Formats: sequence, C-alpha cells, structure tokens
Amino acid sequence: MSRHTLSVLVENKPGVLTRVAGLFARRAFNIHSLAVGPTEHEEISRITVVVDVEERPLEQVTKQLNKLVNVIKIVELDAAASVQRELLLVKVRADGANRTGVLEVVNLFRAKVVDVVPDAVTIEATGTGEKLNALLGALEPYGVREIVKSGAVAVGRGSRSITDRALERVVRSA
Repeated sequence: MSRHTLSVLVENKPGVLTRVAGLFARRAFNIHSLAVGPTEHEEISRITVVVDVEERPLEQVTKQLNKLVNVIKIVELDAAASVQRELLLVKVRADGANRTGVLEVVNLFRAKVVDVVPDAVTIEATGTGEKLNALLGALEPYGVREIVKSGAVAVGRGSRSITDRALERVVRSA
C-alpha cells in the first residue's frame, strides 16, 4: 500500500465531513490523518485526507467522492508538487537535571517552548511527519509525557489556487 494525500474542497455545510469520512470507512480504507478547516472563501472548506491505499481503489473512491452533492473538487497532492506540514505539541519531563538537554533538542529542531512548569516543558513544532518523528525520537530519552499531533495539511506549490474555480461553481449553483 502507498500513502496518498487528497485535498477535497467541499461546501461549508453540516454533515459533509461525516459523509466524506463515511465513504472511506465503508470501503475499509484506513485514514492516516484527517484535517478540515476553512479556506479563503467562507462558503468552502478544505478537507485534507491522508490515506493508505493502492492506486486502483483510490481512483474508485475518488469517483465516489465526486458524486457526493457537497463535494466541489478533489486533487491528489504528491509530495514533490505540494507543501505538506503537521503540528506537534509534546509535553516532556524537564527538571533541573535535564532541562538544558531538552532545550538543546528544541533549538536543534527549530521548535519552540510554549509552556514551562518546574518539572516539564511543552514544545510546539511544525514540519513533515518525518521531522516530527525524529524530534520525538530525540526527546524520548528525557521522558515524553503527552503527545498531540495534528493531521497533515497540504497546499500545491506555485501561485495557482484550487479554490478559485471551485468558488465559481458554488456561486453558480446557489
């Protein structure tokens, strides 16, 4: 199986996320990550889905997604033609004995400390999944207490926007 990142533009309506995720569930596809949020147009939301699936079944599910009423556009974003990032918040044991080591790791990965208490620090980092996993590996010896990781978000490289033409379709159907 290979990992694919889909950017799905949808009308900003209740229940759309449930229908999109349900389509993957009915086909027994494992969603690796799912992120949804507004776009530059309030009528449109973007769902970024990272899924582990072979090419042929992905084509079938893409066709089925296109049939959903509130789905406007689907684009597969490959790693070379897009910018993909995740967000990580990690709480690490950092008492007087090891705080300096933790802060050195934070600086090495260009992360930042967002909360400090006497026996722990909370670190924020953004980057590729590989970078964030490497950061977690480097922090593991200090004692990771809690991890919160977002799903991937992605946008195509260059000046073109996939939402511009999609907005025209939403305005025409309204």
